[in-house]
Amino acid sequence: MQSAYRTESIPTPPRAYQPVRTDEDDLIVGTSDAMRYVMSRIDQVAPTDATVLLYGETGTGKELLARAVHRRSSRRNHPFVVVNCAAMPSALMESELFGRERGAFTGAHTSQIGRFELANRGTIFLDEIGELALEVQPKLLRVLQEGQVERLGSPRTVDVDVRVIAATNRDLSEEVREGRFRRDLFYRLNVFPITVPPLRERREDIPMLVRHFAQQFARRMKKNVESIPSDTMDALKRYDWPGNIRELQNLIERAVILSTGSTLEVPIGALNGRRMASVDLPRLQTLEDADRRHIVAALERANWVIAGPNGAAVSLGIKRSTLQFRMRKLGIARPTAQQH
Repeated sequence: MQSAYRTESIPTPPRAYQPVRTDEDDLIVGTSDAMRYVMSRIDQVAPTDATVLLYGETGTGKELLARAVHRRSSRRNHPFVVVNCAAMPSALMESELFGRERGAFTGAHTSQIGRFELANRGTIFLDEIGELALEVQPKLLRVLQEGQVERLGSPRTVDVDVRVIAATNRDLSEEVREGRFRRDLFYRLNVFPITVPPLRERREDIPMLVRHFAQQFARRMKKNVESIPSDTMDALKRYDWPGNIRELQNLIERAVILSTGSTLEVPIGALNGRRMASVDLPRLQTLEDADRRHIVAALERANWVIAGPNGAAVSLGIKRSTLQFRMRKLGIARPTAQQH
């Protein structure tokens, strides 16, 4: 009697299904119509110096696609500099992007060149551009329009030759309508938009991605993984993957760790379990929470005085207008009891 337990082998994908290679390490995996369209758009824009704006949910591989644009361009032998606008404290964003001179603000004991100067003649990737502080946006617009940066604390401008690729998981046109993003900057960034599809819209790529990640992690862990149960693969194709490719990659890494033989042992139960666990686990502090706590602490130390030598703006190393903007954005107001 034939066994009801079926497996699929995990060989090297046939020639027609080879991942798109960007260099020796980075692979863009997928042959779905959605990914073929994305790659055709990249092939169109890569040889130019046009600004590219990548739209897509978290975990869809926007940085990998930005690298593909860079490596297919004439700038491929020059720097590719990544800036995560969501991970960088807003108070430091301007100096990190454009540089600073010694003494530009409290605590600036040395001069520092910014990321744009580091990326000169190459490409800068501004990830989560929708998180960029409103007061920094005019300076970014100037770089895009004039190719010049001005370090904090310096009257001089520095010429830079940088291609900009930005990415966001937000609707920037909605951010413009809400007053959180400059209209002129949006138009300047939106020269060549590319929408990266979520994994649930390219399910036919899932088997190829599973095979790719299984082979990748098996090599690293010196394991021999050759097959995956067919019902497991079917379950992976049915799942919606809210975390997209990053979630799939993490699951397959875990599966390779758990596998003791040549068959990939995927913990399918963990998929629903993760969603349930997210309700029960303590809420992690976001960057916005941390920013709010930091600003409130400085305001309390300064008795809610914003400006002046003993004000919170000085202790935070930012301008008064910047602090006032951050307070409005984060909903920070002086306690009523202290307003008398």
